[in-house]
Amino acid sequence: MIPFISQAFADGSAGAPQALGGMFQFVMLGVFFLIFWLLIWRPQSKRAKEHKNLVGGLSKGDEVVTSGGILGRVSGVTDDYVTLQVANNMELNFQKSSVVAALPKGTIKAIK
Repeated sequence: MIPFISQAFADGSAGAPQALGGMFQFVMLGVFFLIFWLLIWRPQSKRAKEHKNLVGGLSKGDEVVTSGGILGRVSGVTDDYVTLQVANNMELNFQKSSVVAALPKGTIKAIK
């Protein structure tokens, strides 16, 4: 640190604490990745898998909620889009990825 003063080193076996410190760093790195996997990676991949199954299983007559909060009954499904009937004689097209939840049958009573 100071250029004109040499550093003093203790005499003796300095190798043992350094080896333990190196091992401690690897253990801490492993613990960090374990926590990262348990708290972030695994729940996110589980949610993504559930959403993929939800979107893949959409069919005519299902009642769903979009990310914008619009409730509707599925009246048509294509590869990328879903058509929702939101009121009598009113249909809107949405991307499949915007569907966030499926509702139990009979939840939407205003649409016939």
